[in-house]
Parts: sequence; structure tokens; C-alpha cells
Amino acid sequence: MPLVAHTSLPTFEKLQQRGQEILPIDTAMRQDIRELHIGLLNMMPDAALQVTEMQFMQLVGNSNQIAQFFVHPFSVPGLTRSPDTAAYIERYYTSFETLQSEGLDALIITGANVANPLLEQEAFWQPLADVVSWASESLTSVLCSCLATHALMKYFYGLDRERLGEKRWGVYSHRAVHPYHPLLRNINTRFDTPHSRYNEITREQFVAAGLSILVESAEAGVHMAVSPDQFRFIYMQGHPEYNTNSLLKEYKREVLRFLTGDREDYPPHPEHYFGDKAATIANTYRDAILLARKRGTAAPPFPETAIHHYLDNTWGDTAKAIFNNWLGLVYKITDMDRHKPFMSGINPYDPLGLKYVNKQLAPAVL
Repeated sequence: MPLVAHTSLPTFEKLQQRGQEILPIDTAMRQDIRELHIGLLNMMPDAALQVTEMQFMQLVGNSNQIAQFFVHPFSVPGLTRSPDTAAYIERYYTSFETLQSEGLDALIITGANVANPLLEQEAFWQPLADVVSWASESLTSVLCSCLATHALMKYFYGLDRERLGEKRWGVYSHRAVHPYHPLLRNINTRFDTPHSRYNEITREQFVAAGLSILVESAEAGVHMAVSPDQFRFIYMQGHPEYNTNSLLKEYKREVLRFLTGDREDYPPHPEHYFGDKAATIANTYRDAILLARKRGTAAPPFPETAIHHYLDNTWGDTAKAIFNNWLGLVYKITDMDRHKPFMSGINPYDPLGLKYVNKQLAPAVL
């Protein structure tokens, strides 16, 4: 079933223009179909706020479950906002206090930009901790993206993320470590996922915390892990929500930083992202930029459209399948009362009814 346009959030109209099925609220109220209410804690910086909003709402809306999806975007204090973005959030987003009062079934927490070496030094740390504390008691499942994964690993387990030698940036091949886990049901055992980060939680740290690793890459490290109960907290270090051109826009931003002198070196291509034709266009532009700088002439415009034409999306179907599985499991075990995380008879320490061997999932019993 589709997303429900239960507010005037502009993203609903934009998604509909892109072919997404959006259900008007008056139609939704006439249907005798169960609702699922999903919170979206959007901590992304101003430039990426609405794009990230759309990316996650698309993944939720593309899930083929027998439910109406009410997505409730909200944010937290302590994040630097322009007046326009602050006004947007004030107009279209729900307050955390309202969501606490009304209840949710599940929650998505996005990444964020940080300015301090330790996450607990960030101004948003305590507001985020308040959300996580409430969610751990009240919600069926929480899905964390990138920086949110690092923050929750610090909050729950006291583990500090480790700085990478250089930015991990590109599209990487991954394997399903536990392909029979319900979250990975009916997906390919090998698939791609984009990454874009300077820090990571290592495999050793996830294992030391007693988490189960579900998806990892020989190049990019752990992408997806779950809390010891296998479902209540889902940790992702990659960006399955990315659009085809998301990394291209990051690359363009870095090129422009080079042009303005904000970075000294010309940025490398995101790994495994540009095919031969896209790489040729990007390299030709680089050579033109360097020549223009040498001659003291104006830089030509960045060939974004030309490069985009040759980009492939090799991760979208897997991302949809994982979100489909996640929301289907939420639907299966959450209570009709949005203030209760589980229906009667569900064990909160083993909500999916799986078996364990030394806190690691035993695939043979699934």
C-alpha cells in the first residue's frame, strides 16, 4: 500500500510527480486497512535535508506490505540550521513531544554532519540520546543510517568509531553473511551498496558488543548489523537510500571545493562508481580545469548531466527488498496500540522467534 499524505509536506507532491503512489488522507480514512506509523529523525544538514527525506520515504513507500504508511519526519535541537530550513522544519515536521504522545511503530534515524572529534561533544547528542532512550522502550524497531549507527554504538556500548586513513567513498560489493536472516530474505547473496564516510565501526567492535553482522564487504567493511535480539536496532554504515546521482553530487561538491581553494588536491573518483565513459568525461573535465588554472582563465561548467547519463544504479533493488522485509516484520509483530512495541506473546528479547548460539545467529535453524 502507498504512503499516506497526512500532512502538507511538499515531499508527498514531489514523490507523486515522480510516479510514486501517494494516498490522500481522506481516501486513507475510508479504507479499512491497518496503519503503520514510521518516524524519520532527519539530522542531515540543510542542503541534504529534503533529499534525504525523499530517499527514505521512497524506500518506505515502495514496500509491498498490506498497510498504509504514515511517515512522520522530525528533527532535534543542536543542529545548525539556516532561517529557511528552520522555518521548513517548523512548518512541516512533527515535534518529538507530539510523537511521544501519539506513538510510533518504528523509527529511521539519518546521519548528520559533525564538528567535534567525539560524538558526545555535539550539541545534538543529548536530544538524540533522549529519542534513543524513548525508542528503546517504546518502538518495535529502529533503523540507523551511517552517523546514527556510530552514535548509537557509542550510546549503548561505549564504543568510539575509528578514523579511516582516507574517505571511504564509492559503490562496493557486499555479501550477506546470514542470508537466511528474515531481514535478508529473498535478496541476492552478493550486491552493491554505496558508502561515503571518514569513520567506521569495525567488525571487531560489532562482534565485541555482541551484535550479529548480516552484511559486509571485503573493501568497505561491515555494512549491516543487528542488536543481539536480531531486530530492535538495525545498524547500517552504508547508504542504500542513495539516488543514482548522490555520489556524483558529492563528487561535484568536492570539485567545486578544489576550484574555490577549500581543498588542495583534485578529488579522486568515487570507487567503482564511474564506468569507462563517465570516467573519461570526468577526467577530460579535470584536465580542462587544470589547464584553465594554469592559464588563469575561467573554469568550464561541471558536466553533471553528461556524467549522469552513464551512471548505473546497482543497489536500489536490494535496498527496497531489505526495507520491504523490515517493514513486513514490523507489521507482523507490532501492537495495534502505537504506544506498545509488541503484540501479546512476542518475546522482546527474541521478537522474531530465532535461536542463538553464543549470541550469534545459527542459520541452520531458520
